[in-house]
Amino acid sequence: MRLPLTLVSGVAALVLGTAAQAEDLRIAVAGPLTGPLAALGDQFKQGAEAAAAEINAKGGVMGRQISLQMEDDVCDPKQAVSVANRIISEGIMFIDGHACSGSSIPAAAVYADGGALMMTPASSNPKLTDTAAESGWPTIMRLYIRDDAQGDFIGPWIAKTYAGKNIVILHDKSAYGQGIAEAVRRSMNANGLKEVSFEGLNAGEKDYSALVTKLKTLKADVVYFGGYHPEAGLILRQAAERDTKFQMIMPDSIATPEFWQVAGAAGEGTLFVFPADPQGRPEAKAAVEKIKAGGFSPEGFTLFSYSVIQAFAAGIERAQSDDPAKVAEALKNGQPIDTVVGPVIFNEKGDLKNASYDINRWHDGKYSAIPQ
Repeated sequence: MRLPLTLVSGVAALVLGTAAQAEDLRIAVAGPLTGPLAALGDQFKQGAEAAAAEINAKGGVMGRQISLQMEDDVCDPKQAVSVANRIISEGIMFIDGHACSGSSIPAAAVYADGGALMMTPASSNPKLTDTAAESGWPTIMRLYIRDDAQGDFIGPWIAKTYAGKNIVILHDKSAYGQGIAEAVRRSMNANGLKEVSFEGLNAGEKDYSALVTKLKTLKADVVYFGGYHPEAGLILRQAAERDTKFQMIMPDSIATPEFWQVAGAAGEGTLFVFPADPQGRPEAKAAVEKIKAGGFSPEGFTLFSYSVIQAFAAGIERAQSDDPAKVAEALKNGQPIDTVVGPVIFNEKGDLKNASYDINRWHDGKYSAIPQ
């Protein structure tokens, strides 16, 4: 039997409409899934997957299921650009990433040119969003703290706590490590304490004995190191082997069990700055329990990656559109967005307006906040 043309058209429209509604919302998760910083990428992956599963179980985003695509940039700037180009070429318009500032900064230009919305849950170098604002890129955002804000927090504390002590500031020459080291130096100097040495080291080396000898010669009481856990752990271990003692202070990069795996007992007492731990927040309770039930500890950037997926979903619902520019505008309207790290508010630059910090201490393979 032939159906009337109007009926055929109506059926076709219904089928097409259903297909459009069922089309997945594709989100790329970009970070180091291999290499020495793979632990950070695993945190990204676990957080994003947990968030997507929770949102999908509740009906998705405007009726669409979230589909994640994992991309490995090894925290290498060139590979990050390659990853970004591939993501854009595949038509993915939402990116949870990258991890390392050295990757996020060059990748951001690719995403901006492609009209995609990138939100990093980890990259802290101010240049990321500062460059975006100066260049007119509204879709580059950060659901994390900035180095200058982190420096403004820890610099005065170091100046007060270690007044009159010998402070050495090291960095790994990366956009992240050098950036945070310079921010801490500026803030510490402004509060009356000068370092006895400020210098870079080469990441990836296996022998830092010459550096340890120099630290001993300088009679370093405190070493602030802007870098990552592989080098930090190795420096501490080799210092312990040579009976060289100092207080190590780090930025957020060592909020991972892999730090202790490298440092061992030499990591005892190491201090680091991290956003106030969201694991204890009531908003995070269910997510933390589910992630732990899967055999993973949601430390470090796990819940920040989870929150990026939540922010994308909230922005799309708020904008009633999946157009990245409209979603970014909706996210920056000054209204809080509920996430597992707490309510977040973005400013016009795409940075968080509200952020709080803890100073954490490693003890017996675990870390916890200390009184300030």
